[in-house]
Amino acid sequence: MQYKRMPIEVESPEEMGYATIKYNLAESSVRDIYFKDLKLNLDDVFICYGEHRGKIELRNEIVKDEINLTSDDVLVCPSAATALFIVSTTLLNDNDHLIVLRPNYATNIETPRAINCEISFVDLSFENNFQFDIEQIKNAVKSTTKLISITSPHNPTGVVFKDELIKEIISFAEEKNIHVLVDETYRYLNFQTDLVPYYANQSSNVISVCSLSKAFGVPGIRIGWLINKNEKLMHDFLAAKEQIIICNSVIDEEIAHHILKNKNTFLEPTHQLISTNFSIIKNWIENEQTFLEWTEPTCGVVCFPRIKNEFKIDLPKFYKILYEKYATFVGAGHWFEQDDCFMRIGFGYPTNEELHQGLKNITLALQESLIA
Repeated sequence: MQYKRMPIEVESPEEMGYATIKYNLAESSVRDIYFKDLKLNLDDVFICYGEHRGKIELRNEIVKDEINLTSDDVLVCPSAATALFIVSTTLLNDNDHLIVLRPNYATNIETPRAINCEISFVDLSFENNFQFDIEQIKNAVKSTTKLISITSPHNPTGVVFKDELIKEIISFAEEKNIHVLVDETYRYLNFQTDLVPYYANQSSNVISVCSLSKAFGVPGIRIGWLINKNEKLMHDFLAAKEQIIICNSVIDEEIAHHILKNKNTFLEPTHQLISTNFSIIKNWIENEQTFLEWTEPTCGVVCFPRIKNEFKIDLPKFYKILYEKYATFVGAGHWFEQDDCFMRIGFGYPTNEELHQGLKNITLALQESLIA
């Protein structure tokens, strides 16, 4: 495999240095919490090799409210990123073909590239509110197509794909014996929508992926999972995990189990915060901001506005001024293989005050980067 560092990681806040960023609008998660916030005693945790599939109580909790899923359908992994890596490296090789809805989370693109898998992109457009056309997907299918990769709720736009469209993809994929990866990492951030069942409920051809990192403020414990009802495929995924890491950290799994058992306690204040912050950014886009336009997000904590065509902006200068002069950071479009006239703005991580000022700084940096 030929690995290549991804811009979204090279230029991440943790790599740039948190001390250089006062207004962090680049994060795609809620604000991180401290261990003391968990109110959890780990004194009696036995620090042994854990269950290879993941702690059974944790797997049960993950599918607790699901109708057609059991703990046997869950593989707990050290992060959703690892789960995605396992899916790609298990299902794909250099003779296979993959269809990816783009923009997408970088790992869903770069790992297949490292395998030298052939990729066809179905590009989502601003003009179509980042919804996809099912015919584009059908037309992209080849005899070697093994996997269709989508993200919903979508990163980086915050759009939720129409349920009937996803179900149509699943039905079509079953006919063609193609797997469907649905990256559902933002599902718990449904502050203005209902929490829908995992799409892995729908078919054994579907693999759902999720984690705790985005919605619960605990990316440091590195816990995610994949869900699939195909026994043979889950055996293969487990084999991959055992060769990579054997099992997860039992400490991380204990924390994850505690969080999911008490998920409403954590999610209720989180949803209140992001609802308030969403109102702030929506007001800024619609009433105060003249430079940008967006497709309004319906879930998650990110949006993907773009600079209006009538404004000529020196884009490198804009990002440089925003970071170096105003200590404000956003995710540039190239993180997602898009033009830098787009930017991902995260509204779940900053405080209300930080978001207010960070948005003002974006306006100021755009004004100072206008090309006369």
